Amino acid sequence: MYKSVSVEEAVKIIKSNDRIYIQAAAAAPQALIKAMTARSDELRNVEVCHLHTEGEAPYADPKLKDSFHVNSFFLGANVRHTLQAGNGSYTPVFLSEVPILFKRNIIDIDVTLIQVSPPDKHGYCSLGTTVMATLAAIENANHVIAQINPQMPRTHGAGIIHISELDSFVEVNEPIFEINIPETTVVEDKIGGYIAELIDDRSTLQMGIGNIPNAVLQRLGNHKDLGLHSEMISDGVVDLILKDVINGNYKGVNRGRAMATFLLGTRKLYDYVDDNPFIEMRTADYVNDVAIIRKNPKMIAINSAVEVDLTGQVCADSIGTKLYSGVGGQVDFIRGASLSEGGKAIIALPSTTKKGISRIVPYLKRGAGVVTTRANVHYVVTEYGVANLYGKTLEQREKALLNISHPNHREAIEREMFENR
Repeated sequence: MYKSVSVEEAVKIIKSNDRIYIQAAAAAPQALIKAMTARSDELRNVEVCHLHTEGEAPYADPKLKDSFHVNSFFLGANVRHTLQAGNGSYTPVFLSEVPILFKRNIIDIDVTLIQVSPPDKHGYCSLGTTVMATLAAIENANHVIAQINPQMPRTHGAGIIHISELDSFVEVNEPIFEINIPETTVVEDKIGGYIAELIDDRSTLQMGIGNIPNAVLQRLGNHKDLGLHSEMISDGVVDLILKDVINGNYKGVNRGRAMATFLLGTRKLYDYVDDNPFIEMRTADYVNDVAIIRKNPKMIAINSAVEVDLTGQVCADSIGTKLYSGVGGQVDFIRGASLSEGGKAIIALPSTTKKGISRIVPYLKRGAGVVTTRANVHYVVTEYGVANLYGKTLEQREKALLNISHPNHREAIEREMFENR
């Protein structure tokens, strides 16, 4: 009844002036993306929308600017260049609200490109590693094209769609994008240790991908009854789940399950989540909903920053005027953890850049974006300790943040603050 077509045939539906949405992160359907890009000579003014995607983004080549314009809701490394090259735009939005853009027809989609697991005996496919805003994009789109891939893990939760919902599909057998985290540094290990000390038994965790989250997870082996309610899950949680450190038994939402809206890691993670009901995938407007997050007692939100000023303002999406990433889910979880009973909102960063520039600063760089306001932040952690800013005056914050800045920069920071007070 349902028959696959070639990738070339599938993308013929795309026409000039269309708006395309591509499933995010590791689920970006590379065969469909390449086939769409191969039609660049035939297409003009096609807008390609997405959150960050892993893998290649050939449509983002500035040479194809007459054919494709990239609209990023979160900038990944593969499209970051488009802003300066003139073939891309950035739409600031909370991750929790991306599905709303489609549900309320603020952004209308002509074609949605997705990647799914093969249908089960009942005809249901899984969105696998990425739910986020995909369901809303599918519902909003005029046409849905799927790349059915047997290497896509079949995940449980909200990301289940029937094959009849696909207007066309192709069958492609290729590896899902993997990301490996390098060994943690001494600085990252120190930060991980400080954060682990802030985490009580029976807490629920949210953390991103990277060395600092991994450094934290490596120090939680003796904790008990932790939960997981996070926009993303990576490899670092698997061993803790298998050791029953993370079991979700004391969560306030979806007790006994680990919840996420996307997955990004190695095959170890993808094999673990495959057909595993302990991992529940939900949409971003549910997972990142502040009202849902706050129901978890002892909610711990761990997020990173580019720089933090002495009042507690957090820049996390740009380096001065140069946009680097996006708003993402940081504010969703910082706010949710702040309102949780016994919750803790944590910003973690090394005290300096790799070039030795201080990341604790008297003032944010000119043009820097404030993702998390000074009123949202509870804890800031560097390798020099923990600054608890909650309920503190500006003067108290200055002192606390100076104490966790790099010793080589403290005098200069303090002097600049005094001269400009």
